[in-house]
Amino acid sequence: MDKKERLQQLTPREALEKLIDGNLRFQKSEHINRDFMQEVRAFSGRQYPFAIILGCIDSRVPVEILFDQGVGDLFVTRVAGNFENNDILASMEFACKVVGSKLIMVLGHEDCGAVKAAYDNVNTGYLSSLTKKIKPAIDKTYAKGVNSTDKEEYVNATAKVNVQLTLQRIRKKSSIINTLEKKGQLLLVGAFYHLDSGSVSIIRET
Repeated sequence: MDKKERLQQLTPREALEKLIDGNLRFQKSEHINRDFMQEVRAFSGRQYPFAIILGCIDSRVPVEILFDQGVGDLFVTRVAGNFENNDILASMEFACKVVGSKLIMVLGHEDCGAVKAAYDNVNTGYLSSLTKKIKPAIDKTYAKGVNSTDKEEYVNATAKVNVQLTLQRIRKKSSIINTLEKKGQLLLVGAFYHLDSGSVSIIRET
């Protein structure tokens, strides 16, 4: 069975399990021994990634590495604060509708600089437009009663809320993604990366 056939037969839940298993290998330093150049040659004219991950630009959160995936396994889009915009939504629709990826993951992380900037009301250059997109998560975290005087706790709580709100907006804005999910052909999930342990936990949607 080739990679295209494996992707076609893969369920959305199995796609998530592949990421979870890969992260467990990463935590144990039991990475799959890959010949990356062989993978480069094998997929030079085609690609069948099983998931697309929206992550932050933070250099400590290298998506393919922390999920122990190889060349051609994942679509990855990154922006500070891991929130959607029209171009990212188009990328997700391409991945899921055209290529057939089975999973969309929005991945937040501890100590997020973009969330810190929003918390600190940073207002400089283009960064101000970015922090405005995170403000709804700041406000919702406050409404949930999280201690706003403990910056570390508040930033990490906000980062998780930001993931939840991003997922909600993806579903609302993209009828293509929403339809695929309702048909059971696609799974949307939020996750959170812990910098100290290297572990990824799934965020329960509220």
